[in-house]
Amino acid sequence: MMSLRISDFRVANAQESEVFSQALPGYTYRFPRDFNSHDDFRIEWWYYTGNLEEVGTSRPFGYQLTFFRVALDTTDRKINSSKWKVDHIYFAHMTLTDIDGKKFHYFERINRKGVGNAGADSERLMVWNEDWSLKSEDEKHLIEAVEVGTGIKLQLVPMKNLVFHGQNGISKKGRDPGNASHYFSYTRMKTSGTIFIEGKTYKVLGTSWMDHEYSSNQLNNELAGWDWFSLKLDDQTELMLYQLRLKAGGVDSFSSGTLVTADGVSRHLKRNEFIVRPLTEWKSKRSGIIYPSGWELELPSFRIKVKLSPDLLDQELYGLRSISASYWEGSVSIEGNVGGDLVKGKGYVELVGYGKPLLQDLPD
Repeated sequence: MMSLRISDFRVANAQESEVFSQALPGYTYRFPRDFNSHDDFRIEWWYYTGNLEEVGTSRPFGYQLTFFRVALDTTDRKINSSKWKVDHIYFAHMTLTDIDGKKFHYFERINRKGVGNAGADSERLMVWNEDWSLKSEDEKHLIEAVEVGTGIKLQLVPMKNLVFHGQNGISKKGRDPGNASHYFSYTRMKTSGTIFIEGKTYKVLGTSWMDHEYSSNQLNNELAGWDWFSLKLDDQTELMLYQLRLKAGGVDSFSSGTLVTADGVSRHLKRNEFIVRPLTEWKSKRSGIIYPSGWELELPSFRIKVKLSPDLLDQELYGLRSISASYWEGSVSIEGNVGGDLVKGKGYVELVGYGKPLLQDLPD
């Protein structure tokens, strides 16, 4: 889900927000166009997480790669033709979880477009930040990001059709018009390629989850952060849930999710249809932030009850310059029950806003 409103970047005021398109009901998705960049929206990201195993040994790994585009000043877009103008900032986060090695690696990139340093194409699926890249080739998504001998080079092929989150073309996250995003996913992608860890290479196979989301005024100032879950169960069911946490305490009623059955049929989930119970806590030695660690998720009407366990306790991206914050995002293992049958699975969890609210109070 990873949506951002970043204190380091100048936030658009009310007049500027009218310049950007808003995520409103009735939007018609068109493909392949909507895989590409939507420069008329203020914030956009392409997000991949996966659970992989080394070929031959089954050594497990997790990964995340996310590319972000954030539009900044809009006042001189048409009159300033300089290749060095700063109308967008592009940044990216990449992580690798070496589960057996008990080590978490994370990196970030921050660039403006400049003379091709970073960008996102509106005519094709091509996003890059220096030599980190995402592109499409036929039905495949090709992602590559390597930093000082650690990273990924993977090929992803959809195993199910696209899933659209929310209703009427938008994933609603607040009461005001525009407090929403256009949000769709490939919830299960067959994944193959190479993992690099400190100069060593591992041929891997597994599955990945892809999110693409774009918006202009998605979140409101009442929120402290969110908990986001993406689960791939071995009965071929997938589940996405997000809890929007309020600064005043409790969970916002606009929290929601999507359940995808084995045959690819998706169903929107409202806040009252699922329960998230944190089971314990973990405190970061670097940031001092206390995160929930381990969860029980229950969907009573669907007879689903599963337990999530982090594959590594420390999967914190600490002190990122790109968002002036730390967050936890990591690989998890799943065990539980669906409709009376025992299931296992793998997935990812993202925890944002536990150190400080990501949405800072703005001056009048």
